[in-house]
Amino acid sequence: MKIVQRIHKKLFLMLVVSSFTVLGGITYATFFDKGDVLGSSFSVASSDIKILLDNTLGIDSSNLVDEIEGPSFENITPYWQQDHLVKIHNNGTADLDIISNSDYETVNDPQELRQLIYVEPLEWKDNNEDELVSDGEVAFSFGQKNIVKWKTEGINLGTIKQGETKGFILRFSTLDITNSKQGSTAIFDFTFNSTPAN
Repeated sequence: MKIVQRIHKKLFLMLVVSSFTVLGGITYATFFDKGDVLGSSFSVASSDIKILLDNTLGIDSSNLVDEIEGPSFENITPYWQQDHLVKIHNNGTADLDIISNSDYETVNDPQELRQLIYVEPLEWKDNNEDELVSDGEVAFSFGQKNIVKWKTEGINLGTIKQGETKGFILRFSTLDITNSKQGSTAIFDFTFNSTPAN
C-alpha cells in the first residue's frame, strides 16, 4: 500500500512540475516577439570605362567603344613633342580610379625606342567643348615616364565619377636621340584600367 502511495505521490509531483513547465513556456511565449527583414537586395557595382571614338560626338552609345586605333607619329627627332587627345567615360555604376599603362612586345621595338620616348598625361578640361586644347584647359600633369616605366609602374590618373567624362592629353616627347636610332620604328599599345574608387 505504501508503495502505491509513493508511486501516486511521484506521479502527482511529475504532473505538477510538468504543468508549471508548460505554463512557464506559455508565459514566456506571450512576452516574446520578433521582427523580420525579408528579401534584402544587394547589387554589385559595375566597372565599365569607355573611350570616345570621336571626341567631337559626345557620349552617344555608338561613340563609346572599348578600343580605338592609336596615333601614328613620324619623323621623330631629338627634343620632339606631340600630343594625343583622348576622352574616357565612366559608363559603370560606381566611381572609378583610373590607371594607365603602356603595353608592348620587345619584338615590336628592336632598337629599344621605349627607353627614349616619354609620355606625360595631362588633365584636359575641354571647357568650350571645341575638342581643341585652348588656354586654361590644361589642368595639371600626372608626371612623366618613359614607355618602360609607364608599363611597369603605370600612371595614376585619378578618379572618374559615375557618368563623368574626362579628357586627357598624352604628351609624347623625346630628349636626345643618337644617330644609331635613325630609321628605327616601334609599336606600343597603351591601356586605361579601372578599379572601384575608395
